[in-house]
Amino acid sequence: MSITELQPTHVDALTRFFQELPDGDVTFIKEDVTDPDTVRSWTQGSASRWVAMDGDTVTGYVAIIRLSGWSDHVGELRLVVHPTHRGTGLGGELARHGLSRALEAGLSKLVVELVADQEHALEMFLKIGFTGEALLRDHIRDRDGGLRDLVVLAHHVDANWEAMTAVGLADELGS
Repeated sequence: MSITELQPTHVDALTRFFQELPDGDVTFIKEDVTDPDTVRSWTQGSASRWVAMDGDTVTGYVAIIRLSGWSDHVGELRLVVHPTHRGTGLGGELARHGLSRALEAGLSKLVVELVADQEHALEMFLKIGFTGEALLRDHIRDRDGGLRDLVVLAHHVDANWEAMTAVGLADELGS
């Protein structure tokens, strides 16, 4: 398994990856990821995007989307792991990879949005230094029309880096 920067040669495999996700997962992704043109456009955009590859198969995806204007010091982390690879540590590996690349890009804050009941994902992000930033009640609608809470977590680099160094996570992120 390797994590590599998204290239045009990955478009078909990444599109298949998104098309294989359960409807419940796709509901909470902001873009139409099942459209090959959307995925293809990512290879020419300014966002930083990577795929986890197992041979020719995409098993995970992570992106850092730099915000604009007065928030250009902030990046949004987006992460998806294929259901067959959840619980293997791949999500944590992708999250650390994204965090490391965000630091390299000079971002001082990274945010991630999660459906409130994604307990494993919340725990994973908390372990690598993210903290609760906001709870937005009834903020998103699922495919059945039900309202769901959205949790926003943030990683404030300046505030967290010293603590992360103390527990050895900074070394892990650097790899």
